[in-house]
Amino acid sequence: MISLKGQFLVAMPDMTDERFRESLIYLVGHGDEGAMGLVVNKSVDDMSFGDILEELSLGEHDDIIRLPDQVKNREVLRGGPVEKGRGFVLHSSDYFRDGNSYEVSEEIYLTATLDVLRSLAFDNEPAEAIFALGYCGWGAGQLEGELGRNGWLTVPYSRDLLFDVPLEKRYDAALRKLGITRASLSTMAGNA
Repeated sequence: MISLKGQFLVAMPDMTDERFRESLIYLVGHGDEGAMGLVVNKSVDDMSFGDILEELSLGEHDDIIRLPDQVKNREVLRGGPVEKGRGFVLHSSDYFRDGNSYEVSEEIYLTATLDVLRSLAFDNEPAEAIFALGYCGWGAGQLEGELGRNGWLTVPYSRDLLFDVPLEKRYDAALRKLGITRASLSTMAGNA
C-alpha cells in the first residue's frame, strides 16, 4: 500500500455525502488500519478562536480581549464529522512537544492539547497553524475503496495550500495544482 499521509484529498463533484461536498482534506495518517484527515477549507459558522479560548478558560477574560484581532478572529475549521468537540492543530515544525505532537511530515505536525492553543494565543507559536474541530476517519480499506470509485482526487502537499490560500479558494487552488478546473471535472470516470 502506498500511504497518502501528508497529501490532500479533493472531493469529486458527485460526492454524495453533503458533509464532504467541495471539501479539501489534509491526510494526517494513512496506513493498513485506516486513515485520518482534517477538512481544511470549511469554517465553523459564528465561532472564532477567541470564543474557543474563552470557552475553555485558557486565559483571563481581559487577556483574551486584549489579544490582537488576527489571533482572536482566527478561523475555526470544521475538521470533520468525527469527535466534533475535539480540537486539532496542524502546524509548522517550530512547535513540538514530545509525547504530544505527532509528526505528519518534516514540515507539518499535529497537536491536540490545550498547551498548543495557549501557545497560539499568547506566544505566537507555532508560526503557521490551523485549528479544527473534529476529524475525518476511514476504517481499513475504506479510503482505498472510495478512491477506487473515483470519490476523491489526490493532490501532493503544498504549504501555501494549507496555510496561505484563503479558505474559500482552497478547493479551486487544489484543482489548479493538478492542472484542472471545476469545469473540466467529470462525474464520469474510469479505471484502467
